Amino acid sequence: MKRRRFTEEQIIGILKEQEAGVSVAELCRKYGMRDASFYKWKARYGGLEVAEARRLKSLEDENMRLKRLLADAILDNAALKELLGKNGDARRTPRGRRAFAHSL
Repeated sequence: MKRRRFTEEQIIGILKEQEAGVSVAELCRKYGMRDASFYKWKARYGGLEVAEARRLKSLEDENMRLKRLLADAILDNAALKELLGKNGDARRTPRGRRAFAHSL
């Protein structure tokens, strides 16, 4: 996984510098980043404080974990349905003469 170059605190600090009047081009030169990164950060972290950004990150991590758990549960459920479906079909087929004798 790619290592992040800037922490959330640093990103918010950079955004606050821009709000204070520093141009985007100057900030990009100063911190060695692309303007696309800046605008992506602004869309994601614009108007947030550091504590709010940390809370957002923890909620995103929890959401990702819950999505994985749900996907695992869905796979388990599908596997159980497939297994029960095969067993259910096997019970419905007649076995030998006894099943035939009852149908007469």
